[in-house]
Amino acid sequence: MSAKTYEVRTYGCQMNVHDSERLSGLLEDAGYVPAPQGADGADVVVFNTCAVRENADNRLYGNLGQLAPKKAARPGMQIAVGGCLAQKDRETIVKKAPWVDVVFGTHNIGKLPVLLERARVQEEAQVEIAESLEAFPSTLPTRRESAYAAWVSISVGCNNTCTFCIVPALRGKEKDRRPGDILAEIEALVGEGVSEITLLGQNVNAYGSDIGDREAFSKLLRACGKIEGLERVRFTSPHPRDFTDDVIAAMAETPNVMPQLHMPLQSGSDTVLKAMRRSYRQERFLGIIEKVRAAMPDAAISTDIIVGFPGETEEDFEQTLHTVRESRFAQAFTFQYSKRPGTPAAEMEGQIPKEVVQARYERLVALQEEISWEENKKQVGRVLEVMVAEGEGRKDDATRRLSGRAPDNRLVHFTRPEEPVRPGDMVTVEITYAAPHHLLAEGPAQAVRRTRAGDAWEKRNAAPAAPAGVMLGLPTIGAPAPAPAPAAGCGCD
Repeated sequence: MSAKTYEVRTYGCQMNVHDSERLSGLLEDAGYVPAPQGADGADVVVFNTCAVRENADNRLYGNLGQLAPKKAARPGMQIAVGGCLAQKDRETIVKKAPWVDVVFGTHNIGKLPVLLERARVQEEAQVEIAESLEAFPSTLPTRRESAYAAWVSISVGCNNTCTFCIVPALRGKEKDRRPGDILAEIEALVGEGVSEITLLGQNVNAYGSDIGDREAFSKLLRACGKIEGLERVRFTSPHPRDFTDDVIAAMAETPNVMPQLHMPLQSGSDTVLKAMRRSYRQERFLGIIEKVRAAMPDAAISTDIIVGFPGETEEDFEQTLHTVRESRFAQAFTFQYSKRPGTPAAEMEGQIPKEVVQARYERLVALQEEISWEENKKQVGRVLEVMVAEGEGRKDDATRRLSGRAPDNRLVHFTRPEEPVRPGDMVTVEITYAAPHHLLAEGPAQAVRRTRAGDAWEKRNAAPAAPAGVMLGLPTIGAPAPAPAPAAGCGCD
């Protein structure tokens, strides 16, 4: 008898992507195997949902509706719904889609295999939502999407009360992992061939508040610098309130911590920031940017901005434009405000007409496009070591190029070297052209460094096919994306 197949469909932020790696690991540990790419259906389909995106519930029920006839025609097929929307809607999901077998929350993803089996034996839907974390997700089995790069959760939950964000209510209060457990996981990943890790948290630099150490995050960054074989360390997403000088010093002084920072702004207006319950103001934000640039002149800084928050005036919006001009972001994830049921902002007076929000949004995007291009042009002539990536360049086959990430996380397309290179290997190139959202290196590679990460990628791809890729739901920079969620950190940064 052949093993049952599974498919995990992921929506939302990096935390959800990482949770899906856990869900895949749990299912494989229970004897399931990934459904082949392009297969028409799987025995188990899991939706890992996001409650932050606009019309997230409509999207979920639309997808569930498409699966209903497939399930009816496939005896034994099961459907599970987890993630933030499941935590929020609970029994509503089974009422609207009675063919769903399992509903589980953000705090008990480890129960999925048990709930699937219970639903099969009892022949009725299982709805189990834990109100608090049962086990830290990183203690669960994992089926990582990448052989050379990995997410590492350092905390879950958030203690902030931003008026536009529902995620803290769904993920709970911040809970930190012990530093020793984090470092042990990183060392194990490096032992498997991983050379780049991204530290994850809803409010990553608040790490330590749960364990009583305000400098815990900077200490963790410095400790990562001592792990042999770990070439690149990134983190997302920090909060300006908790971004202290010791973190800036740790970034600047730890060679494998990359010169990249994603710092959510949300608005440049002090009035709007106060209404958002963001515990900083424009001057504080710009002061952080200035200190980061002084310590790391080559750092690429990105951000998240919400346009059209309730009560935002033209003067408020001009303050946002001013902050963008002063900050010189390498890129910005821009969002049109839209109501989120259950958030204080949804009940606020002064909701902005759609056409006003759209016009402001377009002005912001045009300004940021101009700045992004100008900042990228400064990279022309620089020699950079690029980590070869998998699936980053959609036109690579046609152009005979490869793609990868510079230390500051800029996307680089480069001429394919004569010698074979694999994802995870390092290629040194000179930048010859800049576009707003990528760099180009048209000359021959100056050096190629084969790595243990490349070896790990090669070993993995000699094995059976990997599961279907996740759907991040991340916005293209500058493209319409109305939800107020940042690119990382579950929308609460």
